Amino acid sequence: MNQIQILKDSEVNAMMLIEQSCHTHPMTQKNILSCFGERYLNRGLYVDGVLVGFYMTEMAGPDFTLMDICISPEHQGKGYAKLLVDNLIDEAQKRNAESIFLEVRVSNLSAIGLYEKLGFNEMGIRKDYYPADNGREDGKLMGLVLFSFS
Repeated sequence: MNQIQILKDSEVNAMMLIEQSCHTHPMTQKNILSCFGERYLNRGLYVDGVLVGFYMTEMAGPDFTLMDICISPEHQGKGYAKLLVDNLIDEAQKRNAESIFLEVRVSNLSAIGLYEKLGFNEMGIRKDYYPADNGREDGKLMGLVLFSFS
C-alpha cells in the first residue's frame, strides 16, 4: 500500500540513503536537516511502510519552491514521482499558493517531461547551476502558476 505522509527530521538517515542513491552530488545531511521547520513542507512516499521517496519544499509567501525530490532507484519508473508532485500541487493549492518553482538539471529529461506534463513551464536557464562530474551543468528553471488575478 502506498501512503504519502509528513516527513520528520528523525527520518533523515533514510532520506540520506535515497538522496545519495539518486544524485551524483547529493545534499548533505546538514542541508536536509535545515529544510525542516515552519516554512518547509516535506512529504515522504511509503510503500508497505518503507520510505521510497520524498520531496522537500520551501514556502515563501504565495510561492512554493521544490527544493528536492527523490525516488529510490529500485522504485523509479512506477509513477511515484508523479504521485509526489501531484501531492505537492494539492498541498500548495490547499495553502492558497500562487505558484510552484523548481530547478532541474537540463540533462534530466524524464523529470522535465513529467513537470511539463503536469503543467510546469520553462522560465529560464541558470548557467552552471549544478555541480557535475565534468564541471558544471545548467539548471532549467520551471514554474507552475496555480492562481492568477486575471
